[in-house]
Formats: sequence, structure tokens, C-alpha cells
Amino acid sequence: MSELDGTDQKLDYYPRLKRLHQYVELSYSEPIPLEKAAGIVALESSYFSSYFRAKVGITFTDWLRHVRVKKAMELLKTKDFSITEVAYEVGFRDLRTFERAFKKYALKTPREFKKSVLPC
Repeated sequence: MSELDGTDQKLDYYPRLKRLHQYVELSYSEPIPLEKAAGIVALESSYFSSYFRAKVGITFTDWLRHVRVKKAMELLKTKDFSITEVAYEVGFRDLRTFERAFKKYALKTPREFKKSVLPC
């Protein structure tokens, strides 16, 4: 997940984005469309995308998926949920999208990760 290391610090440096960061930390399991995120930071949707990318270095959608994958990793380590339950719990509405995002950020499939963290 090193590609996104430091992202949280970048978000917290800008007061508008800090509000968004706090909101997402509490509401990551809910749908958060771009329009909603733009409203939280009081920007027009059309400007929000470029603003977010310029300040953080990635798109809002990529960052949100990253947050959700981090939360999924925590759940897989601490709870005995199925992969599907974890995907829905962290806000993914499509298992295939979850698996692709998980592999992208965790460099393992959810099943491989779960196996690696389960006690023997």
C-alpha cells in the first residue's frame, strides 16, 4: 500500500480536505458519490475532482477505494467474516470491484490476505 503512503497527511494539511477525511473515516461504508464529497468541501463537483487530484496526487475515487481496502484488511484480521461480508461492510457494492481494488492496494487477493493473517 506504499503507493498511497502519506495521503492522509496531505488531506489533513488542507482544512477542506480534512473535513472530507473525517467524514469518510466515519461513513466509508455508505455510498459517497463525487457530488457528496464535493458538497462536504464546499466546491462544485466539476472543480472538486481536479482540486482533489492536485492536492493529494490521486483521484477521489482511488483514495476512497484505498480507505475501504484498509478497513477491509482490519476486518479480515480481527473478525471472522466472509470475503463477501467484508466487501459489503466496507462499502463495496460489487464483489468483483472489491477483489480488484484489494489486489491493487494490498498486492494479494482478499482470500490470500485472510489466509496469511489467520492463526494456524
